[in-house]
Amino acid sequence: MKKLMLGNEAVARGLYEAGCSFVSSYPGTPSTEMTEYVAKYPEVYAEWAPNEKVAMEAAFGASLAGKRSFCAMKHVGLNVAADPLFTVAYTGVNAGFVIGVADDPGMHSSQNEQDSRHYARASKIPMLEPADSEEATRFTKLAYEISEKFDTPVLLKMCTRVAHSQSVVEEGERVEVQKPYEKNPQKYIMMPGNAKRRHPVVEERTARLSAFGDESDVNRVEEGSDHSMGIITSSTSYQYVKEVLGDRFPVLKLGMIWPLPEKKIRAFAESVSRLVVVEELDPFVEEYCRNLGLEVEGKSLFSPIGEFSQNLVAEKLGAPVPQGVALEEALPQRPPVMCAGCPHRGLFYVLAKNKITTLGDIGCYTLGAVPPLNALDSTICMGASVSGLHGFVKALEGSVDGKTVGVIGDSTFMHSGMTGLVNVAYNNSNATVIILDNSITGMTGHQQNPTTGMNLKGEPAAAVDLEALCRALGIRRVRVVDPYNLAQTESAIKEELAAAEPSVIISRRPCALLKYVKHNGPISVNAEKCRSCKACMKVGCPAISMKDGKAVIDNTLCTGCGVCTQLCKFGAL
Repeated sequence: MKKLMLGNEAVARGLYEAGCSFVSSYPGTPSTEMTEYVAKYPEVYAEWAPNEKVAMEAAFGASLAGKRSFCAMKHVGLNVAADPLFTVAYTGVNAGFVIGVADDPGMHSSQNEQDSRHYARASKIPMLEPADSEEATRFTKLAYEISEKFDTPVLLKMCTRVAHSQSVVEEGERVEVQKPYEKNPQKYIMMPGNAKRRHPVVEERTARLSAFGDESDVNRVEEGSDHSMGIITSSTSYQYVKEVLGDRFPVLKLGMIWPLPEKKIRAFAESVSRLVVVEELDPFVEEYCRNLGLEVEGKSLFSPIGEFSQNLVAEKLGAPVPQGVALEEALPQRPPVMCAGCPHRGLFYVLAKNKITTLGDIGCYTLGAVPPLNALDSTICMGASVSGLHGFVKALEGSVDGKTVGVIGDSTFMHSGMTGLVNVAYNNSNATVIILDNSITGMTGHQQNPTTGMNLKGEPAAAVDLEALCRALGIRRVRVVDPYNLAQTESAIKEELAAAEPSVIISRRPCALLKYVKHNGPISVNAEKCRSCKACMKVGCPAISMKDGKAVIDNTLCTGCGVCTQLCKFGAL
C-alpha cells in the first residue's frame, strides 16, 4: 500500500519493516518524530533515554543481545554520544545497529549549524543520506543490511527539509531478526590490547565499504543531454538541482555519503567538462574530490552557511530563476516569544527586575533572552548553565555572590545538569541553580522525561524526585516556588542568593499547553482604572497589548495565570 509520509515517519516505517526491535532516543528537533512514530508499532520497544549517550549505549546493548536496534538524535546530540560512537566503530555489532542523526541547516531550532558528515569520516562509520521519504524507508532497511554484512554501526543522516517534508512510500512487510549472543571478549572489550587489533579491521572495512559504494545503486548516475557540466549532490540539494535543471546535465546522486565511491566519482568527473558539487554547509564532498586531484567547483559558488533553495541553485548554476509573486505589503515581524501563561515568564521577570546575571540553557525557556525580559546572559549547550555557573562564580569569587544564577529545565537537568550540580556541591561554589520544572519536555513537543511519571508510550513510570535528587547530590538548601507567585519567587531568590553555600530553587508549574492543565479563564481589563503605565507589558505576554492608550487582553490567548495582575498598581487587571 502506498502512503504519504513525513521523512521521519518513513524512517520509522523502515525500522518496522527491517525488524528493528529496540529504539532508545532523546528528543531533539528535527529528529524527534522518528522515535514517536516507531513507538506506535507494538512490535518495537521504544523509549526516551535521559540523554543521547545513554540512548546510544542502550541501543548498542540491544544489538549485542542479538536484536536490531536504533537510536535517534539531532546533530548536537551526536556530540553528546560521540564517546560511545567512536568505540562501537571498533567493536562492530551483533545484530544490525543504526544511528539516526538529523542536521538543521538554517538553524531553525538549534544553537549551531554543524555538519554531521564529519562524524562519519572521523569515526570511520558508514553514513547513508536519503533525499525523500521513499529513500528514508529504503535506506533505513539498507542500513541494517550494511550493518550486518560489514559488521558496523551505520549512521542515517536526515536534515530538517527531508525529515519534515512528505512524499509517497510503498509499505512493505516486516521481517523478524534474532541473532544469538556469543561471548567474544576480544571483539567487545575495548582495552588497548584488543582495540589495537580491531583498528586494522576498521580500516579494511572502510575500503570494502567504498568498493560497495562504487558497485551499489545507492550512489547512482543520472544521465543528462549536456555534458558541459556534471553535478555531484545529495539530500535536499539533489531535489533542488533536479527541480531547476531537470535532465539537462548529468548528476551523480550520492546516497552513501561516507565512505565516498572513489571510482564512481573519478569516472563521472571524466565524463563531463566541468565538475560542480552542490552540498549544504561544509565542502565535505568537494574536498574529497579535490584530494583525488580533480578540478571541482563548490563553495566558490555556494555559501557554507544556511539552507539552499531552488532559486539559489538556479541562480548559481545559470538556470532560469523561477519568478514568484511578491506581497504588496511586508509582513510584520513576529519574533518568537514564550506562550501566554508560560510558567517561566514570572521567574524571568523577577530575575530581570533584580538585574541578576543569568546563565541559561537549552529549552523553550531560552526565549527569556528576548525583549522585553532580556533575562539571559549565555546559552551554550545542554547542561552548560550549571557547569558554567560554577566556573563563573569561582572565577569571580566574592564579587558576584548574590548576583548570579543558572537556569535549567527539568528534562535538561536530567540530561546533563546533574553532573554539573555534583561539581557545584563537591567544589563548594556559592552558586544558586534554578530548575524550571514545567512537568514536560516542552521545546521538542511535549515528550515525557524521567521526572514526569510517564514513559514514551504513556504508561506509568518511576518519577525522579527532584528535591530528593538534589539533596542526594550534595545540596543542602533545596526549595520549591510557584513562578506565578511573583512575591514568593522573588523572596526565595533573594534568600538563596544571600546564603553563603550552594542552593537549588525548583520553579514548579506545569506547561500551560499541557492538555490536563486547567486555566482560570482570561483576565479582564477595567479601562477606567487603566493609567496606561504599561507595567503589564514588561512581562512580554503575547496576550497583552495596548489599544487607544489602554491595556487590552486577547481572550483567545490569555490563560488567566495572573502574573500581569501582580504588576498593575491600579487594580485595572
